[in-house]
Amino acid sequence: MKYQLRSLAMLGILFSSPLHGEEAIDPTRLANILILKEIEVKNLDIGTVKVNRSNFEETIFSLGRIAAIPSKRCVVSSRIPGRIIEMKAFEGDFVISGQDLLKIESRQPGNPPPAVSLSAPFAGLVMATHASLGESIEPDTDIIEIIDLSEVHAVARVPEDQAGKLKKGTEARIVIPALPGESFKGELVRFGTMADRASGTIDAFFHLKGLTGKFRPEMRAEFSIVVNDRQKVMSIPKEALQGDDVSPFVFVKDFELKNAFVKVPIRIGSRNDHFIEVLSGLYPLDEVVTKGSYSLAFAGSGSISLKEALDAAHGHEHNKDGTEKTTEKILASSSGQGNSKNNSQLTIFLAILSAILTALLILSLIFRRSSKIMEVANDQSESETNSRTPPLFPGQ
Repeated sequence: MKYQLRSLAMLGILFSSPLHGEEAIDPTRLANILILKEIEVKNLDIGTVKVNRSNFEETIFSLGRIAAIPSKRCVVSSRIPGRIIEMKAFEGDFVISGQDLLKIESRQPGNPPPAVSLSAPFAGLVMATHASLGESIEPDTDIIEIIDLSEVHAVARVPEDQAGKLKKGTEARIVIPALPGESFKGELVRFGTMADRASGTIDAFFHLKGLTGKFRPEMRAEFSIVVNDRQKVMSIPKEALQGDDVSPFVFVKDFELKNAFVKVPIRIGSRNDHFIEVLSGLYPLDEVVTKGSYSLAFAGSGSISLKEALDAAHGHEHNKDGTEKTTEKILASSSGQGNSKNNSQLTIFLAILSAILTALLILSLIFRRSSKIMEVANDQSESETNSRTPPLFPGQ
């Protein structure tokens, strides 16, 4: 019987305890979690990347322009006076070295007067024509201007207090808004001769070479000038960062719940054109949202509750605050909400368990009663046997 009582005691402990133990839900996580439906994740085109430690380039951002290299610019003119009788190149044309550009008829007598052809000294773009067909020219007249755009200078306006960090050979990544999707590397060759007092900047000339002729002088340029390169720095893509400089945050994919994202405040350090240094708030292998991060900031509290997400993830019921439900709470919830399916399953289980325990108890009582009857019968049999047995020695 003691074994049956011990079983009952163990069952009592089981049913008075939580099914899986009380879970402590981080209040910060609870307040900042955002749970979406599968279709919402797809529509927002959510994309994530894992946080890692890697090389991090510290950069200075600057604006500037494209300028022709003086040695790559030329002006075509005539050594003799005369009249232009043929034009073969015009503004915007690309010409090759030695190509005929125009023909000039000399003022010297003759029938016809002698003519001279002028050719391109090198390949390049015809930037301007300063004379027209039939126009009289003199030896000092500029006729055609050509620029070789296979090499150019990208001139950055660098703040004076940052210029001291740069030296000859410093590299910069250069983006031309007029050429989207492309990035170019330039190398610092020199500074300008004078600073701009109004803007507090000085020109820094970066040499770009091996170009395809897409550049034009005075195009706007954006510079990310590399001033330092550090190792094993935790950083995130810049598109993951939300908020402002006072309270920056990111969305991190929840480690447990499907389609759930947690708003995590972080502390940031240096920036470059692609990445932002993270000083605190994240851990290696956290998955931060990049694509769709801006949309998540305006998604409210999500369309799925924390309870629904935890129920789906764990396969059993939770409280609204995300904690585990005890058996008593599940029973109370089932009766209060009319959950007939769960209630009937639990009722069947308890009925079967009660029947088994009752059967064990009856069997135990029958066994004890049978043992008592057998014991009494044995005692009576032994007494009768003793009374019928004759003494071994007469007279005793």
